[in-house]
Order: sequence, then C-alpha cells, then structure tokens
Amino acid sequence: MSNYKMERSLKTRHVSMIAIGGAIGTGLFVATGGVISQAGPGGAILAYAIIGVMLYFLMNAVGELSSAYPLSGAFSAFATRFIHPSFGFVLGWLYIAICILVASVDIVVTANVISFWEWSQFLSPLEWSIAFFLLIFLLNIFTVRAYGEAEYWLSFIKVFMIIVFVILGFLMIFGILGGHTYGFENFTYKEAPFVGGISGFVGVLLIAGFSVGGTEQVAITAGESEDPAKSMPKAVNQVFWRILLFYIGSIVVISAIIPYTDPLLLNESGSVLQSPFTIVFNRIGISFAASVINAVILTSLLSAANSMLYTTSRLFYSLAESGQAPKILAKINKKTRAPLISVIVTCAVILGVVIFANYNDGAVFYILNLLGALVLIIWFSNIWAMFRVRKAIKLQDKNIDEILPYKAKGYPYGQYIVIAILLFLFIGSGAANIIDYNPMGLVNHFLPYIVLVVIFLVHKWMTKSKLVDLNKVDLTQKDG
Repeated sequence: MSNYKMERSLKTRHVSMIAIGGAIGTGLFVATGGVISQAGPGGAILAYAIIGVMLYFLMNAVGELSSAYPLSGAFSAFATRFIHPSFGFVLGWLYIAICILVASVDIVVTANVISFWEWSQFLSPLEWSIAFFLLIFLLNIFTVRAYGEAEYWLSFIKVFMIIVFVILGFLMIFGILGGHTYGFENFTYKEAPFVGGISGFVGVLLIAGFSVGGTEQVAITAGESEDPAKSMPKAVNQVFWRILLFYIGSIVVISAIIPYTDPLLLNESGSVLQSPFTIVFNRIGISFAASVINAVILTSLLSAANSMLYTTSRLFYSLAESGQAPKILAKINKKTRAPLISVIVTCAVILGVVIFANYNDGAVFYILNLLGALVLIIWFSNIWAMFRVRKAIKLQDKNIDEILPYKAKGYPYGQYIVIAILLFLFIGSGAANIIDYNPMGLVNHFLPYIVLVVIFLVHKWMTKSKLVDLNKVDLTQKDG
C-alpha cells in the first residue's frame, strides 16, 4: 500500500460532518411521514432507537479499524488484509457498483427536484443532470481539501435545517409559536403510540435500518485524514448522538403536530409539498416552506452524489493498490495528490449511467434495489474484520494498546448486537416476500447474494487465495 502519497488534508470537522451527512438523506425529509403512519409515533421512535444502538456499536468497530489502519479502501482493504483476499475483492467491486448507481440516480433525481421551480424549465432534465454531474466532477478533480469543504457545507445545510426544524417544532408543541398548543396528545390519539402491530413495526424497522446506509463511508476518508487516530473516533461517536437527535427529534415533532391518521403523512406521490417538514413549516406560517425543503433536498442529493463519487474513486485506487484492479488506477497526480485517473474513470462510468438512466430510469432503479440490501454485507465485514484483528493480536501476543489507538466501546457484546440486528434485517427483508407470497421478490432478494458467492469462489479458484493466517498477518503497519 502507498496511501502516504495521497494528501492527508481532511480535518476532523470534515470527517465528522461527512459521517453525519452520510446518514441524512432525502428519506428523512420526504418519507418520514409514511414511517409514522405505518407504525405510529411510538413504533417509529422505537425502530430508530434500535437502529441507533446498532449504528453506535457498528461505527465503533469502524472507528477502531480505521484509526489503526487508515486505508482509502476501508472495508475492502480490511477484508483483504485480515479476512480473505477474495472476500475483499468482492466487497470492493460490490460497493463500487452500489456507489456508481446511487450517484447516478441522485444526479438524475436532482433534475426532477429542480424542476419544482418554474425558472428551471429552460433546461431539459438531461441537461440539468449533466450540469450537476459537471459540478461534482469539478469538486473531485482538485485537491481532497476541495471535496472536504464542499461536503462539509452541503452536509451543514442539512444539519442546520433539521436543528431549526426541531427547535421551531418544540416551540409549536408548547404553544410558543403557531398560535396553538399541540402538546403530546397525538401520541395517544386512537391506537397510538403503537399502531400496525408487529408487521407494521417490523416494516418500519427495515426502513430505519436501510435509511442509515451511507454512514460507513466515513471509513474511506481515513486514508486522507490529517489525524485519523483522533478524527475517526470523534466522528463515529458523534454519528450516534446526532443521528439519534436528528431522526428521533424530527419524528417527535412531526408526531406531536400531525396525527398518524393524517393522509398527508403517507405522501404516496413523494411530493415536497406533502413533506412532513413542509407541513409543519406551513403551520408555523412560513409561506415559502416548500421552496426551503426543496432546496435542502437538492443539496442532500448533491452531497450524496459527491460523496459516492469520492468513495468510488478511492475504492478503485485501493483495489488497484492491492492488485485487484488495473494498476493505472493507483496513479497519484503530483499536483493534487489525488488518484486522478480513478476519479476520471469513475466520472466516465457515472456519466454513462446518468445518460442511460434519463432514457431507461426503471432499469437503473431496479438494479439499485437489487444491490441496495447488500450494504448489510459491508456492515458485517467491518465487525468480522474487527474480531479477526482482535484475535490476531491475542495469537501474536501483542500489546493491544500499541496496536489500537482507539478501542471500540461495548466489545464484544455490542458487536454481537450488531450481528443480531443485521441478521434480522436480512431475514426480515426476505420474509416479507414469503408472507406476501411474492416468488419474484424472493428471487430478487437472494439472487445478488448467490451471484456474490459465485464471484468469490471463481476469484478464489483463479488466484488460489486462502483465508488470512492470523498468526502471520502484519498488525504493526499503520498507514497501509
């Protein structure tokens, strides 16, 4: 590995905001109402609290690994180094595929979001898609500091918006704003706080689980962080408390002001006009609420696309460094000290998918839905790699304090909780198809996993790779 050639200029504030911004997507602003409608206020809060606990212990594992081994390939590099080279190969290319599809879809959706304003009609959706693509391309071809600053401010807008929403919401609840004291009567309205029974709660738990996908991206930034031993633990610990505050705080406000039976909460059209955030702001008397929320959604999409492009290029670089992708992708630009060829290749693929998606959007969304649930494997790989490192330290009789500058809290029981919840999410997402008797849905659920196993076996056969010997694995190399 040669990550030392890359520019380590991401500051702690960049890493922290990237971690937080990664878990806050458009789902919070548009789809939160449907979650409350399905499981009630209590069900929604409990679901996100459970996922918040999982996220806390998961991110602690990520922090332990990335602070000790700040590698730009993160989970792919961890798997290659501490588990099995073929598993690392599968993880790297899988996450590249997911990131490219997510970035492409986000860019395409931005064109639809901006059409909310009449002044935007002078460009077609494809032209807007290309314009937004060029913007994030420019943010990634210069120094990593430019990416960090852009992602910091894009994420800051989302965070600031939620904080304002929660504060104003509580002022409304207690009758200080809006001319009406809402209190918490809606928490016990009709069947509340828990509605929809077990099936309603399980469905919301699945939504909550997959909605925090993206937090793992913070591990990728470790390879270009100024001080990963300091910034990574701080970032992963902030994620838990702030995500808990943002999601649960927003749900409490929405549930108190809008009863779970209100049909607007379902927002089946996905309209920003029916976003629970827009509804609450309108009741305060902010007439331009829809425009504000739409602007925040636009920045959220740009932020997500920007981070996915960055993540993909660094994974290309890492795979090339480990001999699992063409070596040219590992070339570092002398001026920017960034993997410029990896960035250009990533952008070329994303642009191709964006153009394709403008004419065949159904196909891209279909593939993304197939691959989306596979993020569970990425999360599990971090826990597995962490256990392997701990076992190697014990087998080699090393001093754990010298190897790990940061040690995950709750080890090992916290990580067992993560595994249990990941298994539940895996089984639960497939069980829904069994209950509804949806054979095609069941095939779509398991097919990607079967394909990954086949790829793993073929790569293992071709490379003759074996499970990493923990008695011999190098535990002392910090910068890869």
